[in-house]
Amino acid sequence: MTTTARHASTGAAALPDPRVADPAWGESPLGRPSRRRLALSVLVDVVAAIWYFAWLFNPSRVGDVELYSVLAVVEVFNLVQAVGFWLTIVRQRRRETPPPLDPATRVDVFVPRYDEPEEVVAPVLAAALRLRGAEVSVHLLDDGDDWEMRRLAARLGANYIRRDEHVGAKAGNINHALTVTDAPYVAVFDCDHVPHPDFLVETLGHFGVDPRMAFVQTPQHYANAEQNEVAQASWSQQALFFGSICRGKDRLGAMFCCGTNVVFSREALGAEGFPEDTVTEDFLLGLRLHERGWHSAYVPKVLAQGLGPEDMGSYTSQQLRWARGCLSAIVPALRAKLPWRVKAQYLLSSMYFLSGWTVLVYMALPIVRITTGRQPLAAANADQFLLHFGPYFALALLTVALGGGGTYSYRAFTLAAATFWVHVAATLAALTRRKGRFVVTPKSGSTGRQPLVVWPTLLAVAGLATAIGIGLSHSRDASMLNNVAFASVHLVILMVGASAAFHRHDAAVASDPPFTGDGLDPVVAASG
Repeated sequence: MTTTARHASTGAAALPDPRVADPAWGESPLGRPSRRRLALSVLVDVVAAIWYFAWLFNPSRVGDVELYSVLAVVEVFNLVQAVGFWLTIVRQRRRETPPPLDPATRVDVFVPRYDEPEEVVAPVLAAALRLRGAEVSVHLLDDGDDWEMRRLAARLGANYIRRDEHVGAKAGNINHALTVTDAPYVAVFDCDHVPHPDFLVETLGHFGVDPRMAFVQTPQHYANAEQNEVAQASWSQQALFFGSICRGKDRLGAMFCCGTNVVFSREALGAEGFPEDTVTEDFLLGLRLHERGWHSAYVPKVLAQGLGPEDMGSYTSQQLRWARGCLSAIVPALRAKLPWRVKAQYLLSSMYFLSGWTVLVYMALPIVRITTGRQPLAAANADQFLLHFGPYFALALLTVALGGGGTYSYRAFTLAAATFWVHVAATLAALTRRKGRFVVTPKSGSTGRQPLVVWPTLLAVAGLATAIGIGLSHSRDASMLNNVAFASVHLVILMVGASAAFHRHDAAVASDPPFTGDGLDPVVAASG
């Protein structure tokens, strides 16, 4: 049941589907930070990093050798990620909209669907049929074998495509559709992402400018971000990526394929199509296309609106799939014959999903110190750690906030920290080569509480709280208070991040009238 239908059952007042409301089309939802402020912030970050690491790597700082080694590895990993982020965001590109292609250019629009209901899919099909700037053929790729979907497609005027063997998940679904269609360009929209009428107007021209253009990617905007706290925090994370990071990747020639709100050259897809041996087929596809010498472009305008995860279960499921797929792409990225700057971007994004381990280490070290007395730093230096680490960490977070152009929130930060265990689980699954299963992110959230979803977070909270109590009861010296302070900071962050799992979520969107596709439907009213 969707958020829409669920709210209707409660008898609440009807509200429109947020995906077809008139959004702030353009770059405003993504933020655009001042280049001067970013450059200055990065420069200060570099100074703070040098000051901290020069202090940390002084041989006199070594306490327990094993713990110090773990801390050193974690800090170097975070520094590599930070430097990669800094170098990416200080070189942002803003592409001008190129001249449009011939309006007679043919485009196949694919809307892959598995088990999503009609009220989610119908607005997407209706909006796709009204795309301007090309001769459009819209295809509903139904992997759910639902006769209601066949009738919906027929009623709206879209083509209905199904296959006999459901292998390869979304990638296999698209690959099958490629064999029964023939337009030179292929646009893909997840079945919850409603495109703006000018999507093709804004994107197709890039293929005319560059004959080696493989795909043009646009952002994934969560239209329900203002109506649900999990979706809002998730969108805040997405906005940082689709804002400064993607503009920087585009400048470096390393923009990724993100699976939806994207248009491809059929020639670039070739006979291979989408890779079916991964749960993040889009990420690996982009890597392979770049390796074959094709190019990519990013249009930093919100040209489609979708639905973000609305509860902790949906969010962690989404993040686990992304983490498993991207971590499994580390080896292919290392082996790929790519320019160093492109290879580095793929590796940085893949290895981001190891960052949960750093959160785990940061939480574990004060617990170990408080309960066993072992610590990574020599006792004489332990109380100086915060003085050197604090500015480096705080300034790095400030640069993230600046890079987000005002879109990155504290809630987004705490949500990422509280789900650190997702990265740990994904890493273990990748190392043991456990085969991942493509799971569609639910398009509506649970209205109940979900404490079991965050049980690893609660276990960490219990460990930190216990350690804080033990520490304060045994000693109040500078070293102990330093560790208690670190444990307390992590305790607060985890509790805030996990709090959404304990909230009952009222549905934010009510049921629209049955969708018929006749007359002035909400999509037309919103888009003009």
